[in-house]
Amino acid sequence: MERRMKSVKRRLKGPPSMQIRPMELADLPPVFELGQKLFTAEKLPTLYRSWDEDEVVELFGSDGETCLVAEVEERIVGFALGAMMEKPRNAWRYGWLEWLGIEPRYKRHGVASRLLARLTEMFIERDARIMLVDTDEGNDDALAFFRKKGFNHETKHVYLSRNLTSHPQYLEHKEAQD
Repeated sequence: MERRMKSVKRRLKGPPSMQIRPMELADLPPVFELGQKLFTAEKLPTLYRSWDEDEVVELFGSDGETCLVAEVEERIVGFALGAMMEKPRNAWRYGWLEWLGIEPRYKRHGVASRLLARLTEMFIERDARIMLVDTDEGNDDALAFFRKKGFNHETKHVYLSRNLTSHPQYLEHKEAQD
């Protein structure tokens, strides 16, 4: 019982002096490194395939105004990378939370909630009418979090892959390179 109380107290306390701020150029390496720790092939295979340096740099370069970091004692402990979307011949604008990552020891301390709240404000300020988010269907923690925050209208999306290393053309190509 005493151990459980300490755990509850630690969760309620929250991180000391956390700051949510716009992402800066100098934040790219630590954000990428944190994502590398979080989006692993073992835990989240579909996210792992698309998390890379180019993804972070491209989002920051094209939609930097909707990229945020959470910082505690000058150390990045979380990030939210968003983008605005407009469709041709559609008056609606969409805000898309593309990546949300929290340092494991800071989970359940309100970091994700604060990042999401600030990003939501930013999307509203930019006239977004709908906010989108997607995650791996096996990411139960993320699904529970987003449902709790009012995301609904879930749509299943199927990813298919094909390993080409045994395809005759692939083998022929590799043989020609050697």
